[in-house]
Amino acid sequence: MMQLDAKILVLGHRGLIGSALMRRLQHQGFGKVTGASRAEADLEQAPDVAGLMVQTAPDYVFLCAGKVGGITQNQITPADFIFSNLAIQSNVLKQAQAIGVKKLILFGSSCMYPRDTVQPMPETAILTGAPEPTSLPYAISKLAGLQMCFALNKQFGDQRFVPVIPNSVYGPHDNFDPSSGHVLSALMYKIHRAKTCNEPSVIIWGSGTPRREFIYADDVADACIHLMQTDQATEGPFNLGTGSDVAILELAQMIAGMIGYRGELICDPSKPDGTPRKLLDSGRIRQLGWVPDVSLEAGLERTYQWYLAHHHQGGRT
Repeated sequence: MMQLDAKILVLGHRGLIGSALMRRLQHQGFGKVTGASRAEADLEQAPDVAGLMVQTAPDYVFLCAGKVGGITQNQITPADFIFSNLAIQSNVLKQAQAIGVKKLILFGSSCMYPRDTVQPMPETAILTGAPEPTSLPYAISKLAGLQMCFALNKQFGDQRFVPVIPNSVYGPHDNFDPSSGHVLSALMYKIHRAKTCNEPSVIIWGSGTPRREFIYADDVADACIHLMQTDQATEGPFNLGTGSDVAILELAQMIAGMIGYRGELICDPSKPDGTPRKLLDSGRIRQLGWVPDVSLEAGLERTYQWYLAHHHQGGRT
């Protein structure tokens, strides 16, 4: 059980999931929650990570930091994705083991799953087939992080390193840059701009038919805190999803309706679709008592209101 006076380190505390964790932990009364900016500690550099771990001496670590992005960015900078994430995971996990943290949660990604597999995807489907090629370097780096956790737990005889696999996460502090962000935030930016600029249409990458499961960042944070708190066996990985998915075109229509945009939504099938469907089987964590709280409609509204309050910064902080 994670006590309120426990020392908690959130790596990537300014990002989408990390900022949600900071909000939820502080709201629940945890008084010793810290983060570290890149200026304070470059997680790709082993000496920086070693110094940070010694200085903060955390009991619990949430490893949210990493290089993430949508299909476009994965195709433009695949080497950055694999090298950056491998370095961060290796450095943090090694030093966390060295100082004896009580528990660490590492974030995987649903892109680790085979492109063609059973839906919804159970954790047992991992490594039963090849991931989607458009994000393969990132997927490989996340699969490596998963195996690092397994290896540490096996070698040292415990279950302190717990991987989780959230599906498409969205919410405040998301990346709304259409060239590097994920599909939901990119669509929200493009449709908002189209309404503001009276543009007659919005181009949607791909056929619009792929189905995706979206989960609000605060629900992900609650799930991870729940895993940290439980005294039950927590051998990972744990899928984190809502149990329902939506087609990309349908998502765009939902966003357009919420924003009040009445222009045309045009699919461009010359652009890549990615995996046809990504729906997670989240039965394992639900058996531990966690369920998501925020519907897609409510999450979209909260995210858009945050975006409007920060759009003078391009929707990013």
